[in-house]
Amino acid sequence: MVDKKLMPRLPKPLLRSTRKRPTSSALKRFDVVLILHGHKSPDKLTLPGASALGDMAKRTDNAGQVRAALPEHPSTVLVAVELKSNMTSFEIDEQLGAAAATLKSLHAAQIALVIDIESLGDTAGAARRAVFALTVSRFDLPFFGKRKRREPNIDITVFEPRKTDLQSTLANARGNCMARWLTALPPNKLDATGYADLCAALAKRYGWQYKFISASMLKRRGAGAFTAVAQGNENNDAGIVCLKYRPKPQSRHRKHVGLVGKGIIFDTGGTNLKPFDGMLNMHIDMGGSAVAVGSLLALAEQNIDINLDVWLAITENRTSASAYKSQDVVTALNGMTIQTIHTDAEGRMVLADTLTLASREKPDCILDFATLTGACVNAVTTRYAGVFTNRGALHSLLTQNGIDSGERVWPFPIGGEFRRMLKSDTADIQQCSPGGGGDHILAATFLSEFVDDKIPWVHMDLSAVEHKGGLGAVTTSITGFGVRYTVDLINEHLAELVRAKKS
Repeated sequence: MVDKKLMPRLPKPLLRSTRKRPTSSALKRFDVVLILHGHKSPDKLTLPGASALGDMAKRTDNAGQVRAALPEHPSTVLVAVELKSNMTSFEIDEQLGAAAATLKSLHAAQIALVIDIESLGDTAGAARRAVFALTVSRFDLPFFGKRKRREPNIDITVFEPRKTDLQSTLANARGNCMARWLTALPPNKLDATGYADLCAALAKRYGWQYKFISASMLKRRGAGAFTAVAQGNENNDAGIVCLKYRPKPQSRHRKHVGLVGKGIIFDTGGTNLKPFDGMLNMHIDMGGSAVAVGSLLALAEQNIDINLDVWLAITENRTSASAYKSQDVVTALNGMTIQTIHTDAEGRMVLADTLTLASREKPDCILDFATLTGACVNAVTTRYAGVFTNRGALHSLLTQNGIDSGERVWPFPIGGEFRRMLKSDTADIQQCSPGGGGDHILAATFLSEFVDDKIPWVHMDLSAVEHKGGLGAVTTSITGFGVRYTVDLINEHLAELVRAKKS
């Protein structure tokens, strides 16, 4: 039985659309009117309250966001946000995230979204990004004190000349909220048993298939890389969860995608113990699995016409007399032997066997997500994520998808000379290099050995899983980064992923 406090209440705003002109009489029933425009000064708008906004713009330091009262109805607040023509998607998201935070501080429940078509042109894109920002801003992360969780209940009416389908945007926002919720849960609340039970409950709620492969079963199957990490736990609750989404009616010709997530619910570093500051927030080391679940939710709510398998490697990395050690040699599920070097490189160990399981289902492509290395944070900061692939020709597509989605990534190479850096004298491969340097590249190179090379594969090292103050449209430090990226990649570029030739 799942604790009800662990189940998220995801936001689902009431969305309306109207082609009516936003007159004073039409706007006065709203708490806040959010106006998106491309003018240097909002007094150029042909909208009610434009002159009041223009007067306020002259007196504020934040010219990008101006607030004033609707003259004919002072209890209605106008918030005008300038979206410049040279802004990137990420910069637009930042601006809209700040505006959404303003609306939240005003406790606005009835919101009008007005987009100035004369200065912006692309009303659909602006509407989608604004609705995403407004939705994710109203979602509270887990709190276990006396304060009651607020229902994230808002109504949004979009004034636009052409109706935009915003349901897919709402699904993306809910997927992001799901990923943030799971990532933020405390490790004693979301232990391995609790996580598996929560996945089973989500599967029942949303109509997914659910399977749990316990550590004991994995050991009998020969998944020595996963069980090496799990053997340090004081109980035997670790395992791999598989969630499957199958649209109806069934079809043999439907594309098949595998999503794999690292689900280390707490990481002490194992025998090679982390220092305090490195261990403090290691409950978020399961962020990769949270992104996989959030992406599944978003895609399923869009009724996407593909088969989806989601594989979650769920365990802790603990210290104990039975924990694995440096120089242990273990045999992975694919038969490859691994010389362990550092027990804090546990993520690549559990993913190795999980990727093997995902590959055996013969999907058209595999995407995996993991908070894998500090080296990637050092390389790209917590504003980007690193991406790696066994199809080098995809680098430009992966980068552009990040630019378009607003979740930016940077590609790195794998294989070749990096594989030689993992040469072992006692096993088929070293887990990592004791010399350090480029560990994000070596980790991805290691993982590539456990993916069928006939299958296009993309690995995301989630350095942006947490960013102080939020990132883009998301204003919480836990960002849910990766869900929008993944949903856009699958919706817009699945055919290119599947067709990519081995490089």
